[in-house]
This record gives sequence, structure tokens and C-alpha cells, in this order.
Amino acid sequence: MTPNLRHQMALVTGAGRGIGRAISLALARCGARVVLAARKPSEIEKVAEEIRAAGGSATAIPTDVSRERDIEELFARLRDEFEGRLDVLVNNAGMGIFGPLAGMSATAFDQVIGTNLRGTFLCCRSAMELMQPRKSGYIINISSVVGIKGYPNQAAYTASKHGIMGLTKSLAVEAQAQGIRVSAILPGAVDTTMVANARPDLDRTVLLKPTDVAQAVLYLLSLSEQAAVDEIYIRRRGSAPF
Repeated sequence: MTPNLRHQMALVTGAGRGIGRAISLALARCGARVVLAARKPSEIEKVAEEIRAAGGSATAIPTDVSRERDIEELFARLRDEFEGRLDVLVNNAGMGIFGPLAGMSATAFDQVIGTNLRGTFLCCRSAMELMQPRKSGYIINISSVVGIKGYPNQAAYTASKHGIMGLTKSLAVEAQAQGIRVSAILPGAVDTTMVANARPDLDRTVLLKPTDVAQAVLYLLSLSEQAAVDEIYIRRRGSAPF
């Protein structure tokens, strides 16, 4: 899918590598001006340079989504530098700490929830403030298959992604009256560093690719104003259907 995103402003969190990088590059190729947010400045600046080298527009803003102050500063820059315009928000920032629940510390649990769920909440809240006056916009939350299933050694990560699904469902209802669409994408195992750490048993050659998730984002953005999709679940071809 190649939606025409010229003159649109998109914000992608967790944009420095993996899925976030693929989404950012795909949005830029479709003409969007992309703001890249992630904790590591070197990673997002590298992606921004890739986009600019291809003729696109990108701005890298170092951001830790678990910190409310960082989110406030990120959206303040959107207001100051881009006239407060935000057409697309892709909440992709995420991290995982894996292992048996019985041996997991509360600190580790809080860290995963703080980044994955709280970070998504903070970004959604700030995005709504920008989108509501214009009564338009699209918020896309990157969840996971563990947003609807459970796997061993992934309790904190699974809890965070289930939480994202609950947040997405409620926000979609609230945003509908404002002309704002909200969707979730739930990928199975994607060939990223985090998945390699979480599931070393999986053959990386059969995993989904980050571009598969990016294509799902473009599909959502290619829909007419009369259409809406609540969620897209993408599984590995070799995993069990339904």
C-alpha cells in the first residue's frame, strides 16, 4: 500500500531500530514528514539521515516515553516547530524483561509497564490534545500477539500488551466522536533483537519482518474516510491459524 501522505506530519516512537525504523522509512517514502522519537539519539539520527538521503523529511527528538517530562517536551516541540500539527501517531516504543514470574522483581515489572503501557498512554493523551481541535488524525498502537495470548516467561511484557489493547479499545470509542481513528496492530514474532532475546528457540529465518508491520501501518493509512479497522493480527506463516 502506498497512501499519499504529503503534507502530513507523523510521529513514531521507538523509531531507532527494528519495527519503528521500518515504519518511519515507510511513512517517509509516502511523503510524510516524520518525527522520530527514541531514547538513543545516535539511532534515531541515523534513521533521520536515511530518510533525508532518500529525499524525505525527518526530525530526530531523543525521548524516553516512560518519562512524562520527556513527552511534554516532545509535544511542545511539535507545537513550536510544526504548528501543532499531528496527523499520525504510531506508538511503537517498547521493551521487555523476560523470565519466570516467580523470579521477577517489582522493579523490572514496573520498568516494562512504564515504557510499554504508560508510555503509550502518555503519547495518546498528548496526541489527542493536538488532534481534537482539527477533528482528524490516526493513532496506531503497536501491540503484540501477547496482547491476546499468554506465553511463559513473558508475564510483564504480556501484561503491558494486554493493557495496550484495553487502552486502545477505550480510546477508540472516545476518539470516534472527534473524527480520530484508533487501531492496534498485533504482530507475532518479528525478527528483532528483542524477540531474539525473548525467544532464542525460534528460527529467525521464519520470523515476520519489520517491513510486514510497516506495510500494515500503510494499509490502515490507505483506507478511505468511510472505513475503520480496529485491529490487525499478523502471525508467522508457520504458526497455528486462528
